Amino acid sequence: MNIPQQTPPAATLRERLASARQQHKTGAGSVLDVLLRSANGDTDHLLQTLMTQAGVAVVLSPVGLTPEFSKWSQASARESRCLVLRRDDGTLLAGAEDPWNDALVQKLSRHVGAVVTPAALTRVLLDEWLGEATKQAIPAIEGRQIDAIGQADGPIVGFVDVAIRTGMATGASDIHFECDRAGVTVKHRLDGVMAKFARLDGTVAAQEVISRIKVLAQLDITERRLPQDGRFRFGLDSDAIDLRVSIMPSVFGEDAVLRLLDKAQLRRNDEAASLELLGFDEFNTQRIRDLASEPSGMMLVTGPTGSGKTTTVYAILTEINTGLEKIITIEDPVEYELPGVLQIPVNERKGLTFAKGLRSILRHDPDRILVGEIRDAETAEIAVQSALTGHLVFTTVHANSLTDIMGRFRHFGLDMFGFMSSLNGVVVQRLVRQLCSHCVTHRPATPRELEWLARKGQPAARNVPVAVGCEHCHGAGYRGRFVVAEVHAVDDGLRDLVTEGAPLSELKAYADTQGVVSLSVLAARHVVAARTSLEEVKRVVGWL
Repeated sequence: MNIPQQTPPAATLRERLASARQQHKTGAGSVLDVLLRSANGDTDHLLQTLMTQAGVAVVLSPVGLTPEFSKWSQASARESRCLVLRRDDGTLLAGAEDPWNDALVQKLSRHVGAVVTPAALTRVLLDEWLGEATKQAIPAIEGRQIDAIGQADGPIVGFVDVAIRTGMATGASDIHFECDRAGVTVKHRLDGVMAKFARLDGTVAAQEVISRIKVLAQLDITERRLPQDGRFRFGLDSDAIDLRVSIMPSVFGEDAVLRLLDKAQLRRNDEAASLELLGFDEFNTQRIRDLASEPSGMMLVTGPTGSGKTTTVYAILTEINTGLEKIITIEDPVEYELPGVLQIPVNERKGLTFAKGLRSILRHDPDRILVGEIRDAETAEIAVQSALTGHLVFTTVHANSLTDIMGRFRHFGLDMFGFMSSLNGVVVQRLVRQLCSHCVTHRPATPRELEWLARKGQPAARNVPVAVGCEHCHGAGYRGRFVVAEVHAVDDGLRDLVTEGAPLSELKAYADTQGVVSLSVLAARHVVAARTSLEEVKRVVGWL
């Protein structure tokens, strides 16, 4: 007796779609590809469910369909991985790798000037229509050879475009093009760690890849002996992002690094950027908000490159941006867009430096000022004067600890009394990778690890978590990052110690009396809670 298949509940279908869309973003094929792989042989039932409950058509064959590139060009289709298809009866479809991307389908409808039905495509079929030979299902964390990408525009253009597009989809912060004796390797920086993405063999091809990047950034393609810096915009309309380009000569030619700057990232988030979302605990969140509500003075966020300093400052500005005060930023570059905030990009070629821009900002009647980074004595001096004359200044500086900051500003030659008088507080932070909850396991701690945990206030710990790797984290063992931070409120006691030139041990002892928990102690707590691993703590925070 045959029992008819029951239609799965909508909640189950939603969960499957959400999982498939997430895997699609990491380069695992189109959403339909992922769903078909997980159908367990019941493909017909899956297709029927998608067409009846998911609000999309499903296209598995090119028969009866013709691509239209009159109003939605082939270049637009290639960038968005979505194209217009005309049926024999004249109706239009929006064939896409992710047809559940409502914003993309609506944008395509506006360009075409007609209502289009979203349709799910396999990557093979979409590439066939686009005239591409894109390598299918390229995992962002594995090194693979890309043979001939983007034949319509040439393999070099396609190679660069796929590297950038996949970096955007996987949330990479940087894309590295590293040339060697035999070709060029592409690596993505994911969660602060380098991951090999693809390779193209041939020294001539490697030079052409770098030349393609130079053309995009409007740099001199004939200059190969000096470093060059530039930037360009990649993508369409609201989905476009800015990329900052650094070209550096090497013994095998040139290397290129592209920093992805998604200016609309904070605007697109379902939840407004906040300190809780970044991972600050309740105690430090309240301390930072207290410092950010001061009427004047300076608040410093410090840490090494890639520790999330700018994102923290933007989260603070987002929270205090009520429209009642004038907020002005000067940055190099402007990394996120904030509505209602005057944001000024530094342009050193035209003479607009941090120092010169900050002087002009003071004549523009600001209440709150963000200085993207203090790099020199002149900028530091003007920022201090701004804080002393009634403005609240937020800024970042590259330093590893509270004591390093004091040494840095002494090196600038500043009057330390004036600097400490202006300083309200310091946030010292790091970004730590978070263990994947689906595959994390534990092992017994070694005697040295037990001794370290005991020194950090965790004497009862006997086991430590281990990163393993699974399909949910794409073999990395980690998913996402969170912030670990010390928040120091500067009071008269600390000001006296700094201006009197007290030794570092006294400064650290004083911070302990103010209830500031050190980075290493916080990290040890996260290890015991299985939120991160000891190996990650050693890499980011240190072992002291």
